[in-house]
Amino acid sequence: MQRYLRTTLSCFFLLILTNSVAQSIDEKALLKNLKHLSSDEMRGRQTGSEENKTAREFLLDQFKAMELETHYADFQQEFSFESRREGKQIHGVNVEGFIAGKSSRKLIVITAHYDHVGVGKPDAEGDSIYNGADDNASGTAALLELAKYFKKHRPEHSMIFAALDGEEMGLQGAKALVNDFPFPLEQIVLEINMDMISRNDRGELYASGTYYNPSLKPILEQAAVGSPVKLMFGHDEPNTGIDNWTQSSDQGPFFKANVPHIYFGVEDHKDYHKPSDSFENIEQKFYVNAVKLILASVLELDKQLPLD
Repeated sequence: MQRYLRTTLSCFFLLILTNSVAQSIDEKALLKNLKHLSSDEMRGRQTGSEENKTAREFLLDQFKAMELETHYADFQQEFSFESRREGKQIHGVNVEGFIAGKSSRKLIVITAHYDHVGVGKPDAEGDSIYNGADDNASGTAALLELAKYFKKHRPEHSMIFAALDGEEMGLQGAKALVNDFPFPLEQIVLEINMDMISRNDRGELYASGTYYNPSLKPILEQAAVGSPVKLMFGHDEPNTGIDNWTQSSDQGPFFKANVPHIYFGVEDHKDYHKPSDSFENIEQKFYVNAVKLILASVLELDKQLPLD
């Protein structure tokens, strides 16, 4: 009887926490920012383009309005790389914000890339703008909401929020951040990456990375209790014949540097890297709930991960 009571009370308090998290996300702002970042005006946000700069300036305004701290001049970490496809040097810029933790100098790093592939071959409807709504305006808009939340509710761990550039050209922004990180990499307890989180026909969101970090799985499972989104695990085991995401997005350079990671994302859909990856084709209810689930996961990880 006591065991049943303890279990019931635990579920009750977890549901209270879930409802609290749900109320903390500004759904209108989340969707508005995704729509803006994936609009035709942004013309696919290709790294080095004027429209990529426009998207970056929007993010800078958001970070400054939150009054985040930063480790780079005007929140911008600049880098250059050679594009083999275009045969030239390309300039990229990451946008970085920082919130000091209440209890630890250990870091949780949260990333999402804001670039996409730009303008390309027209589809059957004549649309040539690759808007990148799911990939990855969805992760970028979520990054802003997470930063807003933790600015208002100071975390136990210090947190870095990085909107990364150049992902579509070889994870260039993530490589630059790892190579010029403002703290020793050993201070990072976890890197969380969000890339494509706004649509899935089966209501599934993957948290890839627990194969290498199995202690994180029960924490994430606990955070997912009561969520309408089904949290899945996998896409991280080598030599299984199943698509391995470990180095497929911006968590890759952190993985190579032996930093534990969790990558939140959905499986590829019919509009992946097509002009039809537009705001009209995201699943708004799923997206909002996915962001709430990610926030609940970050809160639980911040509570349970080592502080020193």
